[in-house]
Amino acid sequence: MAYKVIGESTERWDAVAKVKGKASYTADIPMKKRLHGKICRATIAHGMVKSMDLSEALKVPGVVKILTPDDLPKNSFPTAGHPYALNPMARDKADRNILTKKVRLYGDEIAAVIAETELAAEIAVNKIKVEYEEYPFYLTPEESLAEGAYEIHEGTKNTIAATVADVGDIKKGFEESDHIFEDEYSTQIQQHCHMESQIAYAYQDVDQRWVCVSSTQIPHICRRILGEAFAMPWGQFRVIKPFIGGGFGNKQDITIEPLVVAMSMAVGGRPVMLELQREESIAFTRVRHAISYKMKLGVSKDGYIKAVEVHLLSNNGAYASHGHSIAAKGGGMLQALYKIPNMYYDAKTIYTNTAAAGAMRGYGVPQIMFAIESHMEKIAKELNFDPIEFRLKNLAPTDVENPVNHIVPYSGKLDECLERGKELFEWDRKKEESLKYKTGDFRRGVGVATFSYTSGTYPKGYEIAGCRLILNQDGSVKMMVGATEIGQGSDTVFRQMIAETVGIPYENIYADAFTDTDYAPFDTGAYASRQSYVTGMAVKKSAEELKRKILLAAEKFTGIKPEFLDVNNGNIVYKHNGEILESLADIALKSFYDIEKGECIVAEVSNNCHENSYPLGATFAELEVDIKTGKVEILSILNVHDSGVILNPLLASGQVEGGMGMAIPYALSEELRYDKKTGAPLNNNLLDYKMPTSMDLPDLDHLFVETDDPFGPYGNKALGEPPICSPAPAIRNAILDATGVEFNHLPITPEKIFKVFNEKK
Repeated sequence: MAYKVIGESTERWDAVAKVKGKASYTADIPMKKRLHGKICRATIAHGMVKSMDLSEALKVPGVVKILTPDDLPKNSFPTAGHPYALNPMARDKADRNILTKKVRLYGDEIAAVIAETELAAEIAVNKIKVEYEEYPFYLTPEESLAEGAYEIHEGTKNTIAATVADVGDIKKGFEESDHIFEDEYSTQIQQHCHMESQIAYAYQDVDQRWVCVSSTQIPHICRRILGEAFAMPWGQFRVIKPFIGGGFGNKQDITIEPLVVAMSMAVGGRPVMLELQREESIAFTRVRHAISYKMKLGVSKDGYIKAVEVHLLSNNGAYASHGHSIAAKGGGMLQALYKIPNMYYDAKTIYTNTAAAGAMRGYGVPQIMFAIESHMEKIAKELNFDPIEFRLKNLAPTDVENPVNHIVPYSGKLDECLERGKELFEWDRKKEESLKYKTGDFRRGVGVATFSYTSGTYPKGYEIAGCRLILNQDGSVKMMVGATEIGQGSDTVFRQMIAETVGIPYENIYADAFTDTDYAPFDTGAYASRQSYVTGMAVKKSAEELKRKILLAAEKFTGIKPEFLDVNNGNIVYKHNGEILESLADIALKSFYDIEKGECIVAEVSNNCHENSYPLGATFAELEVDIKTGKVEILSILNVHDSGVILNPLLASGQVEGGMGMAIPYALSEELRYDKKTGAPLNNNLLDYKMPTSMDLPDLDHLFVETDDPFGPYGNKALGEPPICSPAPAIRNAILDATGVEFNHLPITPEKIFKVFNEKK
């Protein structure tokens, strides 16, 4: 379908405000008589608070109040930003309290100081004296599951959940296999490291309700969780999200909002702000799940997959957060990627005494893609299959229901992604060239990996989104959505959708920078690459409804039936020849102020999404390994995406480059580490946590293979998270090609490479 506005590289509507420093983030909003909060954190990894001496802390000038667990409600609540499950058995685990006496990780929240200044609060926190009863702590799932292990949460045996996805006959599949390959893989704990840390403030409004202003991805869900934390009606809370400085899933969890509301309640409704320091954000909020895999794969002699068996342990840290959904998702992703007639996928999610793992860009898919794509490369190498051809012959078919998640992929061009990527990347030339560099100090290799993803969470999650459009007196349109703009450019794309559907100029559509649960239509938030797909459906339907109402209004003042009218570039025109009859501004003004026929033109639609579509793609990587130092230099890297119709190429390119920029350090450097003697985080700062700068990254190339997805509101599919899913295994596979060594455990640091080749000498 030919579009006028969709597909244009429209500049982000908020770009100028952000560049000029005019955008207001949570910290920028003035508050009268603002107080400051600080968290007192545990200095053991597992145990019980026996006593707290607050006397010296209370003497600090400026201290107003100190809260302990005894001062707060004892209601347990979940923190994950999941859609609300109507089935109680499917709801998130309510295993968190606002403050706790039972310490489950080093840095757990055991008290909170409220003071006139941030400095006073910081000084007071350091003067609180705590006596502990210490228990054994566990940094890995294997330790937590060991016989006699102390329970982190009583009655759980340190297991959050366990599931099995069983397809076909796994025993028969292996019997029919000519070759069987087994190996183990693991991924590490990664942090989001968004620019703006977790920050929120709360106060009591004139209507006696509690207002929480927060840098959150999920304002409507935040309101619900506040209601659960305080056992109060949800309507007693109002959540406002200003401009947000990144989230990547870390702000799809409610981390500080109940505490900051409790602080305000403790001081009679006076505003209290709580902002986490970088060290706190890295170590004590949410992280990517570290997952270990045991992979077993059987293939026929001609290279077709016959059976796949996977056993995995997912490290969920000290609290459930998003829990088992990350680990469980992998089985469906395998079936979406390859035709696997027989599969046994055994997933367990385990409590440990590390930072709680939650949502992070890719939501479990980078982990499973690393395991399966590394294993596919192992098989291709050992059986002398071309790695691209091996993948091509095993791709999952379209129009066939996924037996695990029951999604039917009605569009998918992964084969074209591989073929066009191979051509653009110059795979054959680079592969041939790398043969000259298989010995010596500098060795080169190329690698490839594929991925599958989803667009939203249906059918596992209840996906609903709303959009309200208001026609202003001058013919412009005000857009209100409950979906949150968190830096991905969703509000810009929504404006393009409205311009396309209604027939008005893009610049005549206005968006809200803030999301306010009192005014914004209900939407579950920003996660799962759902914005343009799920909320986009609501935006399109609302735009269609607004156009219908505009044409009805035009009929009143022109006498021409709506079926003969259209809206084009902000004008009411004859549909058959485009002749301008009236401007939309004139029609709007008449509609508002006509004595006999006056009405406000508003369209509001909620959409309950019952669809899902797979974005697909591949990464190609060329690199050089310095054998003497272990350093890896990426010479070229290419991401190829089938994300349906590309709504805005400029924004799409930004999403891909951002995802690749997060994926490369996931492969090579980033890992949150812990002291094995104390359980304390070792590198929760930007000096020791090895994030790359722009100077450390190579040129990030990308290609879009466009499809017209039948379920996407404009033929589009997810794009925000897919770019991070396949670079890590592609880099690993290129290192294998360069060195002949299988590095099966992320990150592949210079230290690991150096150690392998140093030991060989």
